[in-house]
Amino acid sequence: MGIRLDNASAFQGAVISPHYDSLLVKVIAHGKDHLTAATKMSRALAEFRVRGVKTNIPFLQNVLNNQQFLGGTVDTQFIDENPELFQLRPAQNRAQKLLYYLGHVMVNGPTTPIPVKADPSPTDPIVPVVPIGPPPAGFRDILLREGPEGFARAVRNHQGLLLMDTTFRDAHQSLLATRVRTHDLKKISPYVAHNFNKLFSIENWGGATFDVAMRFLYECPWRRLQELRELIPNIPFQMLLRGANAVGYTNYPDNVVFKFCEVAKENGMDVFRVFDSLNYLPNLLLGMEAVGSAGGVVEAAISYTGDVADPSRTKYSLQYYMDLAEELVRAGTHILCIKDMAGLLKPSACTMLVGSLRDRFPDLPLHIHTHDTSGAGVAAMLACAQAGADVVDVASDSMSGMTSQPSMGALVACTRGTPLDTGVPLERVFDYSEYWEGARGLYAAFDCTATMKSGNSDVYENEIPGGQYTNLHFQAHSMGLGSKFKEVKKAYVEANQMLGDLIKVTPSSKIVGDLAQFMVQNGLSRADAEAQAEELSFPRSVVEFLQGYIGVPYGGFPEPLRSKVLKDLPRVEGRPGASLPPLDLRALEKELAERHGDEVTPEDVLSAAMYPDVFNTFKDFTSTFGPVDSLNTRLFLQGPRIAEEFEVELERGKTLHIKALAVSDLNWAGQRQVFFELNGQLRSILVKDTVAMKVRPPVPAWWWGRAGPGVHVSSAACRRCTSTPRP
Repeated sequence: MGIRLDNASAFQGAVISPHYDSLLVKVIAHGKDHLTAATKMSRALAEFRVRGVKTNIPFLQNVLNNQQFLGGTVDTQFIDENPELFQLRPAQNRAQKLLYYLGHVMVNGPTTPIPVKADPSPTDPIVPVVPIGPPPAGFRDILLREGPEGFARAVRNHQGLLLMDTTFRDAHQSLLATRVRTHDLKKISPYVAHNFNKLFSIENWGGATFDVAMRFLYECPWRRLQELRELIPNIPFQMLLRGANAVGYTNYPDNVVFKFCEVAKENGMDVFRVFDSLNYLPNLLLGMEAVGSAGGVVEAAISYTGDVADPSRTKYSLQYYMDLAEELVRAGTHILCIKDMAGLLKPSACTMLVGSLRDRFPDLPLHIHTHDTSGAGVAAMLACAQAGADVVDVASDSMSGMTSQPSMGALVACTRGTPLDTGVPLERVFDYSEYWEGARGLYAAFDCTATMKSGNSDVYENEIPGGQYTNLHFQAHSMGLGSKFKEVKKAYVEANQMLGDLIKVTPSSKIVGDLAQFMVQNGLSRADAEAQAEELSFPRSVVEFLQGYIGVPYGGFPEPLRSKVLKDLPRVEGRPGASLPPLDLRALEKELAERHGDEVTPEDVLSAAMYPDVFNTFKDFTSTFGPVDSLNTRLFLQGPRIAEEFEVELERGKTLHIKALAVSDLNWAGQRQVFFELNGQLRSILVKDTVAMKVRPPVPAWWWGRAGPGVHVSSAACRRCTSTPRP
């Protein structure tokens, strides 16, 4: 209403000349006043799609956003006095870019590496019904009202057991190689907000998700946080912070870690679980200080290994954990966490460790994290709760078990009607699990069940963390060691002992895994590797660990292995980040603006600071293929089927109606034409077939006069023939 179009020379195939009237269409907007008419005009201009020529639409949009114009005080000097009108924003062209992506996937297959050949489920997961209206109040309301200290008191004074749901992060990191996309998290978020307001928190960020979002899913991790925060305003969000490593795999300058925590808090993060892969106290304290200065809830985590209930395991004894807890409490942690990343906590050890911590720190909330690799996770968490733990970690039933966390439904059912009652409605857990069962089918190519059919109690021997177990298995397959995974697990034990019996969690677990695979690949035993240490070319991660790049392990570095491997290489003394100069974030922002040309946000700067190469590749990808995060998961991984019709919502009010029509034969240049119908109009995309070109390179130019189009000269024939090449 209120828009009139007078068409001129705008039609498909028209040649627009600069020498005469180049008007495409005249737009007239009508409203009750000047501002209303301008608003209608802005919307009309924004909805034009003109391809083939540049138009003055960006200039007109700048005029319509100018306050002087909207105020009606324009004179003949208006353009001269407002040079910013010519700062034109290029069109996003999102629809065309998405068609190019879909065509690329239809021709060449997925853009993200697929470890196992398995198609996504053809059916979408069932989203449970969500009531109308705002969600009920949750623990985040207490946090916003009373701050971190008041929040911690409320947790400690709460009657019953509290749960943290890891489904949004650690569960899929452990089971599905961290590949769950924001698209599928957003669909279930309103249901979570309305039905699980009794949760302590939702873990949905940090760890490997930051890297994987950009590297493999081509999503902005910050945007994920922002969108989930909007959908779940009432439940605290929790992230995993790798101490001085933030969300990376190496140490960063201190100012980067501090700025990261500040911006994460501004984007909606609440609780920061701070850990260090070696329990190296200086790295832990740096992360805690960064979170505290940002105003977040500090949850200092002690990474657990060994068995405090086994008197023969003397290195990581009960006294070791109690002393470390004392240091973290003295440093001001709001909550203390025991992070059992391999699922080694047995019920007897839970009773001993948690009971001792509760006796020593009666007013401090205790939070326990484990993995269910051995199958004893539910029993262990119940033992922790009975010994005095306030919070335990669980995952949706269909995303629990094996290398993930214990079942949410099992903990809810086992505590129902007892003093530990969680208050979470069990029937809601069933619907939640049904959604994730369907969603999990979309990620069949990444599912750990392709290589792992059950839990394994041998984790008590090899101590492989849950988040690493399936990745190590996939890596073994990719290196040709799939049939030797049993040997890899045994080598993991030997590698760990070679390195001094480490706390094993990212990145220290990767170091042990790299060494184990190196040993199996080269047929080395521990004795062989130690004897030949001066001659062997060890994996880079092992060498850098021995140099001290991730910190100092408890008990010191292994000797004489360290001296043999390093020889004259430099060594880092003390906390690695302490010797790094501050990063110039302003200079980095300027560099990114020059390279990518977009508006650079503080979030972009931090992404580039953590993962410079990954971030630049991500930005280049989205510049070429557009917002692929708006596609559903099956389309993202597999592309559409011929004659399939579907919708893509770019943003609220902007929906694309697309139909895949056909894919042409390969042309002489190794390209295929992919045809779509977009909002009722025919579109074609030219895509290079990289798969076919590996098998059949393009016919060389010199051959065209001798053979004909479509004839391929094989290199084998060329080698056999000394005269004219044969087709």
